[in-house]
Amino acid sequence: MRNPHRWAMLSLGMAGNGAACVFIYGLPFLLPAFQSERGLSLAQAGFLVGAPSLGMLGTLVLWGWITDRFGERLAMTSGLALTGALLLGAAYAESTLLLGACAVLAGAAGASVNASSGRVVLGWFPKEQRGVAMGLRQTALPLGVACAGLLTTVFPTVRAALLAMAVLCLGVGLLVGLLVVDPPRPEAAASGVRAASPYRSRALWRVHAASMLLVVPQFATSAFALAYLIGEHDWDPAVAGALVSGAQILGAVGRLACGRWSDLAGSRLRPMRRLAVGNAAVMLLLAVGIATPIGTPLIIAATAIAMSGNGLAFTAVSELAGPSWAGRVMGVQNTGQNLVAALTPGFVGALITSTSYGVAYAVAGLFALAAASATPAEPAAAAPEPASASA
Repeated sequence: MRNPHRWAMLSLGMAGNGAACVFIYGLPFLLPAFQSERGLSLAQAGFLVGAPSLGMLGTLVLWGWITDRFGERLAMTSGLALTGALLLGAAYAESTLLLGACAVLAGAAGASVNASSGRVVLGWFPKEQRGVAMGLRQTALPLGVACAGLLTTVFPTVRAALLAMAVLCLGVGLLVGLLVVDPPRPEAAASGVRAASPYRSRALWRVHAASMLLVVPQFATSAFALAYLIGEHDWDPAVAGALVSGAQILGAVGRLACGRWSDLAGSRLRPMRRLAVGNAAVMLLLAVGIATPIGTPLIIAATAIAMSGNGLAFTAVSELAGPSWAGRVMGVQNTGQNLVAALTPGFVGALITSTSYGVAYAVAGLFALAAASATPAEPAAAAPEPASASA
């Protein structure tokens, strides 16, 4: 922790990732506005909220390859610039179809920050610090979503909120382009030597599968917490938005704590499995208590816990892949997660409409239980470590 340069690079990577997350994962805060301004049903608005994640699906591996090949700064800067430009178009889209198309394309461009900011951690930090560093990097998502909650309170209309998100992406993209320094490249990657595919390991496939399953409880809570508080408990939208933002901050703290836990344990996968079991227990408790007075604190707790372990999986796959494949494997990791993220809000919205919040959250809890079973044991041997950077 004595190298200030690597922590500066981490901060810039977090800023880039967070700026994209404000839009990609912050759209649920506009769900009531989509319904009131566009006349959409809950399920229709849910699919619109999932549009950026759908856009990410086609480009995450491509951006990972660009990051592996050309470096982190180029990937982050160009992706954030494209995202900002597309959000400007989305802000002035008259039709819902055009708005959705812009959201899909902006999500495709914003996917650039996922692998590139993750490789900053892999390249600049040694293994004994990487859990905390990746935990900090992963806090960009909940902090970005919390920022989106505050931003949509200040800019409550769809157009104003999208314009603010566009300015944020363009500004942070400029900052990243000016200040980010790519970490040293592994000798094999720099010389063009092709490393063996890490997908010969079943462990990597199982981590991908477990991560996809854990997306369901995460988005079942985060996407509908605001609608639940307003619709079921008549909360003021501004107060409800602040409370949900607070849950995102708790999730950010949880990601950092889980990263530290994994560093101390010398394992990413054991903490991941145990957290998935806890996630399932809280979701099932929420399903039982959703219609009672304890429903509000339970949904806040469930939202925070469901997002706390994401950094564990991301660190695990990057270490299993090794430095030459890290960008692409992180792209595959996020492709699977975002496939589920794109579908979850719409289907959970439809399930809530046809049954109840309790049934929907019980189903989400079963997905978390399945993730605990899918998480593999720690492999006997990991991929070669990159040289520790010093600057």
